[in-house]
Amino acid sequence: MTNEVKTRKPVVKKKFLVEVAWETCNQVGGIYTVIRTKVPSMVEKWGDDYALLGPYFPQTAAAEFEALPVGEDTPMERAILWMREQGYQVHYGNWLITGKPKIILFDIASIYDQINAIKGRIWENHKISTLGVEELVNQTIALGELIRLFIGKWAQENQNKKDLIVHFHEWMASTCLPDLKKEKVKISTVFTTHATMLGRYLAGNVPNFYDVIDTFDWYKEAVNYGIEAQASFERQAAQKADVLTTVSDITAKECQYFLGRIPELILPNGLNIQRFAALHEHQNLHSKYKQNLSEFVMGHFFQSQAFDLDQTLYLFTSGRFEYSNKGYDLTLDALALLNQKMKEIGSKKTVVMFFVTKQPYHSIDPEVLHSRAVLDEIRENCSAIEKEVGEKLFLAAASSNNLQLPDLNNFVDEYWRLRLRRTVQTWKSTSRPKVVTHLLKQEDDIIRNLHRTNLLNNPEDKVKIVYHPDFIVSTNPLFGLDYSQFVRGCHLGVFPSYYEPWGYTPLECMARGVPTVTSDLSGFGDYIMQIMRDYEQWGVSVVNRKSQTYQESVEQLANNLFKFTQQSQRERITQRNRVESISDTFDWSNLRSYYDTAHELALMKKRNKA
Repeated sequence: MTNEVKTRKPVVKKKFLVEVAWETCNQVGGIYTVIRTKVPSMVEKWGDDYALLGPYFPQTAAAEFEALPVGEDTPMERAILWMREQGYQVHYGNWLITGKPKIILFDIASIYDQINAIKGRIWENHKISTLGVEELVNQTIALGELIRLFIGKWAQENQNKKDLIVHFHEWMASTCLPDLKKEKVKISTVFTTHATMLGRYLAGNVPNFYDVIDTFDWYKEAVNYGIEAQASFERQAAQKADVLTTVSDITAKECQYFLGRIPELILPNGLNIQRFAALHEHQNLHSKYKQNLSEFVMGHFFQSQAFDLDQTLYLFTSGRFEYSNKGYDLTLDALALLNQKMKEIGSKKTVVMFFVTKQPYHSIDPEVLHSRAVLDEIRENCSAIEKEVGEKLFLAAASSNNLQLPDLNNFVDEYWRLRLRRTVQTWKSTSRPKVVTHLLKQEDDIIRNLHRTNLLNNPEDKVKIVYHPDFIVSTNPLFGLDYSQFVRGCHLGVFPSYYEPWGYTPLECMARGVPTVTSDLSGFGDYIMQIMRDYEQWGVSVVNRKSQTYQESVEQLANNLFKFTQQSQRERITQRNRVESISDTFDWSNLRSYYDTAHELALMKKRNKA
């Protein structure tokens, strides 16, 4: 009889992942896109062992939040009930997006009366000065305290049964991280900075920022720009977290010099590509929405400058109004050079360049609205004439023995002739088409650049400018499109950023089958250069801003745009197909593994310390 040795399988402890972000169910900027689009992939992996934390704002929660009842079945639910017993307003439910994850939202007003005491404790524990800070910083501190209490109670209720991993995004969601670490709460922590506070300020104000990044005193610069508290919270979170991550190699340098720690991992951003996928329809959608843009262009330009729409290309750039950081300066100077090149060869093409950003304005320019309204009236007149002529032509053709086409003018009533003539007469103008669609409250750098380069929609210009200082939504009376439809209608997206920790706009173009321009100083551009050698063949152009002078980058972009204008329609269709086909590379199902590694590394570090 043989003796069998029974070996026990090691007990694998279950894990629970919590992601904390100011933009959970709260659309403010790019991090909302990161969090929201990543959710389906995270739910696929974690199932019910996944939740998100964030602030409660009634206006956004009304559209995206669905409340759930709270029982006592789980440590998380017991922590929620305990928070409510303490008098704090905690909302538990589903986030109404793909994947429907569980979310806990904290009403910061329910703890705001304690803000001074909380700030005092933060000073005592961590020497972070929060005197005289802006209201937003106070709000993040209040949210942090609620999260500190909640996570602490949750970990206590958990009794070490599951490994709790808490992933903090940006300083705004991480003001409690140093306290959680000081109190030795039994969690593993990951902190991701998507863009450092100092990096954004310095890049927009210091020439050749990247060349001198190692010379800055982070504290001195934080005080100089009035962001001492924000930069201090960010630095403490970066140093206290078990694992520090960021979104690109470019931002990793900022972490090294401004946060005092080199990130363990880079977490490239992705999209839920399926949400954008149109399969074979993306070409049809391009044609459909291009027609909307053409109608706007007719209304805006054809009053005084008519050109061949079949020979017209629609280019655009969009994002926050950061004139240098977003590369608006480079784009404008390259367009001026492109205009010159196209005129020199007598190009038959026309380029209409849309600048879509947010700037203070009084209203849409009444003249721009009026022009569009009159064009609509011309269309109505033409439709009436078309219907009248069609019916009379049909009767004439059916009853006639003459096989010749009759004179169609005879079929138009004098009323409609006169009405159309008068409408067109009142519409036509000799004035130059407006460069900006709205009445700005004050002249800005885009306007000043256009005047300097004389890129003002002159009749001889091959490059026309439309500056739209507001975000595009479906209720917009000028386009009648939402932003995604507007993008699909364009031929090329142009984003040669100087400071762009990641850069979603070129990736969103790719997902919609629109070729794009980025730069090697954007996280996206840097990443695509690492993973693809022949990216230009797939509809992605990367402007070199690392090793070239500004003027050399201008010339490179202008040459790239000039080359694009010389492509045939067949070449552009092929390029749209190619760029759409590689967008799957950036689906979260492929990029989630970077996050998985970060979470496993945090657990490993925590266990090693234990």
